[in-house]
Amino acid sequence: MQTFAVVLEEPKHLVLRELDLAPTGDDDVVVEIEWSGISTGTERLLWSGRMPPFPGMGYPLVPGYESVGRVSATGANAGLRIGQRVFVPGARCFGSVRGLFGGAASRLVVPARRVTPIDDTISEDGVLLALAATAYHAIAAEDAACPDLIVGHGVLGRLLARVTLAVFGLAPVVWERDPARRTGAVGYSVIDPESDARSGYSAIYDVSGDARVLDTLIGRLARGGQIALAGFYEDRLGFDFPGAFMREARIRVAAEWQPDDLACVLALVEAGRLDLSGLITHRRDAREAAAAYQAAFDDPACLKMILDWRTPA
Repeated sequence: MQTFAVVLEEPKHLVLRELDLAPTGDDDVVVEIEWSGISTGTERLLWSGRMPPFPGMGYPLVPGYESVGRVSATGANAGLRIGQRVFVPGARCFGSVRGLFGGAASRLVVPARRVTPIDDTISEDGVLLALAATAYHAIAAEDAACPDLIVGHGVLGRLLARVTLAVFGLAPVVWERDPARRTGAVGYSVIDPESDARSGYSAIYDVSGDARVLDTLIGRLARGGQIALAGFYEDRLGFDFPGAFMREARIRVAAEWQPDDLACVLALVEAGRLDLSGLITHRRDAREAAAAYQAAFDDPACLKMILDWRTPA
């Protein structure tokens, strides 16, 4: 059995290749992928070769952890039905080609326990479930506080604001320097940080990925306030100690989502409390993968790019 997959053969060299798939086991399903998302955080780092040391890192690799498709075959113990639409957070089924994270392919073999059934009405917006679960994970930690300031209005920042509204019923302030990205807010405000004179924020969530921002954020904290680092940073983080000392600042890291986070997010979506629509701005046929990745990384108007795998390669 074969698949067509996006393969990063080396940094900045991306191709669409036919690959052999691993055999299907009793606990596996085969999924025909309909759409996969392109991450402008981790996948940009993989593409550029700047990804910090990470388990399983190495080239060639198949990227992608945001895929939606339909089950086309099941193992004896899989417990899913053929035709069922599922969310797939990646796969490792490509033999000598690494799956990091392995979701950008036309067909995947994946353990059934790794996929999540979703309603047909979610369709392409299902690729956003991983980022929505990441946002939920950030606010659901035992020591987390409700965000009153979010830094960054990319797709993760928007989802974090929407999840905050869905869970707490409170509207955060969002900072965004790019005027083109200040649009699209529903139920919360997005402002230029230079126009915000407020200090005394109790919980600041940074999803900007900017390693230089900590001193600015510490300067806006209330005493005993917390900063949650919910983005991904390729550069070393640091801060001036006196300001943090005077505010008795707390800094924590929000890592990747867990299965319970995905289940909670899916429940919010299905209950109509969390809207995933309006965040996918660009779509490309999977056969145009190289151009799609370039646009996702370089076009400032591109909030979220997805690949459409429904047309045979």
